[in-house]
Amino acid sequence: MITASIVSAAAMVALGILSIAFLLTVYRVVAGPTLPDRVLALDMLVAVAIGFIAVIAIKTGFTLYIDIAISLGLVGFLATVAFARFILTHAQSKAPVQPHVARDSGNAQQGKKTRKNSRRQKGGR
Repeated sequence: MITASIVSAAAMVALGILSIAFLLTVYRVVAGPTLPDRVLALDMLVAVAIGFIAVIAIKTGFTLYIDIAISLGLVGFLATVAFARFILTHAQSKAPVQPHVARDSGNAQQGKKTRKNSRRQKGGR
């Protein structure tokens, strides 16, 4: 009888801590200064939701909730990978493009001389 009350009290404390973590994470999603901060906060929201589901599964004794938490973990991982890929392609598309400098005939001749000199220094013909 005493173990049930200890488990119940621990579940209530865990739910309280998870609620505080949820609120702080929602704040980071809304106020995050950069896109990667927001993606990391969304991943943390998935982790907090898994914690809620696990605590409720322990409190109620209904083990199907554990399967739901595992499924949510897999979906959250895939979503994080998709967001990371989006951020990577988004950052590459915003990179400044270097203008292509055309060589004139004088530069081409100078390049040939440089190659010949470098071969001689390396011991080539």
